[in-house]
Amino acid sequence: MAPLRIGTVDLPPRVERERYFRVLDDYVWLSLNRDHVAVSKLRDPIRFWQKIEACPDFRGKLPRPIHELLHGCMPLKEPTLEMKTRIAGLGSLGHPRVLGLSQWHGAHIVREAKQLTRSALLWTQSGSGSESEAPLQQENILSKAVRIPDPHMHFLDGWVVRRLAPDCCHIELCSLPEEHDEERLLYAMGWDTANLHLGSIEKIPALQKDLGARKGRWLRDAAKAMAEATREDWKIWRKAWTKRHGKSARPKR
Repeated sequence: MAPLRIGTVDLPPRVERERYFRVLDDYVWLSLNRDHVAVSKLRDPIRFWQKIEACPDFRGKLPRPIHELLHGCMPLKEPTLEMKTRIAGLGSLGHPRVLGLSQWHGAHIVREAKQLTRSALLWTQSGSGSESEAPLQQENILSKAVRIPDPHMHFLDGWVVRRLAPDCCHIELCSLPEEHDEERLLYAMGWDTANLHLGSIEKIPALQKDLGARKGRWLRDAAKAMAEATREDWKIWRKAWTKRHGKSARPKR
């Protein structure tokens, strides 16, 4: 909670609170060498491109505007793209991810087109089924956040096209090197989360009031309860999936 409080409560003037999270400039421990978090084995270019090139070929058909945007994001006038697909992440499993691979001056380049989904929060706010018609909020959230804009991220018709690279992907906690400072990494993640909340400046007073009223280990307790609820949901899904497909095809946990 400390970085959230710093980002939204403890630094009074808004200009003081609006501090970008710059890995290369301000957080040397994240970036300088292979022993640090952001340049671990996960960022090995050889390993990264081997995984990308091993992705299966894309056999489907992209909407024409998305296909044109994917081509237009390349640093080539008339790129020849090798189209692939992949499965990644957790929050958008099942949504199409299409990769466009090419080369520029001998270097590998790849852009990913991913279909976006609406927040599950809409399900709790509406029982009419209208949540499928609600506008997507990803572009709006990122445009207001205290964050340096990514020049390679583009939104169009419910899709996002973005750059993928060895130094431009998520940091997985399970893939960190043996010697790492997990607490500092989580603190940095909290700070950047606070920067997202700062985009809704009109909500900050209510957030300050709420945080000030919470005592003890409420965040830890809530996280544990959420983790347990998620495990129970998964057990229900696994039981139904196994009943449908048989024990020999039991999904991996």
